[in-house]
Amino acid sequence: MAVRGKFIGLLFTAGSCALSAQFRTVERMDHLEQFDEKKFSWGFFLNANRYNEKLVLDPKYGYNDGQDLVHYKSAYSFGAGLLGKMRINDNLDLRLEPGLQFVQRELFFNTQSNDQYAVDANGDDVFTPLPLGPADKHRNLKSTYIDIPLLLEVHGDRWYNSRPYIAGGLNWMVNLQSNADSEDDNAQGIFRSTSSNFGWSAEMGLQLYFNRFKLTPAIRGTFVFNNEVVPDKSSTPPYWASAIANMHTRAFMFVLKFE
Repeated sequence: MAVRGKFIGLLFTAGSCALSAQFRTVERMDHLEQFDEKKFSWGFFLNANRYNEKLVLDPKYGYNDGQDLVHYKSAYSFGAGLLGKMRINDNLDLRLEPGLQFVQRELFFNTQSNDQYAVDANGDDVFTPLPLGPADKHRNLKSTYIDIPLLLEVHGDRWYNSRPYIAGGLNWMVNLQSNADSEDDNAQGIFRSTSSNFGWSAEMGLQLYFNRFKLTPAIRGTFVFNNEVVPDKSSTPPYWASAIANMHTRAFMFVLKFE
């Protein structure tokens, strides 16, 4: 019994020493200790995204018997870009993160019921009704955005090899596939939207320090201010753009930054 007691006591002592070594703060190694002291630094990022649309439908052409006539469907996609950081002080950084975002969305127009407005109250023709086939009811909106956010980052104190932060700022977003200047519109199957857009972003993440680089996983939301719909021509029946009063992009991203 005495030998067994000494053996158990030895195991307990060894375990205590191991735990003490694991959590002893003076022996934990900090990586890239001077990295955040630089006035300027740079890196790149990769992200997954999902772009949704906040639709405000036209009271006349966008509803029928209380039912929405326009719906959208979004899909997951991806993006990439560069980042530059300017240090302001120990808790504030200014970041510029230009990138390319590849986006795909779909709009569905169940607007055949707008035929009821083809003739006004005086009996005059307003437009000529068209039979809407499957292709007429569907618009595939492929977009490539040049997204340029300017973010003010507020971070906490570093805890070993990690540091939490939040950031917010303004975005300029250029849609390279907007078709804004196209002479064709939805009568020819072309949905047009604004090419230059402005919005704001909010972000939160955790900066992780390794031997040779800093990795930052983050979540970002981006919200466009302006209405992105370009109206159809006056000669085009009100099945498409006329059914949407306002359309605002809302983007959600998971971002991995490497510095």
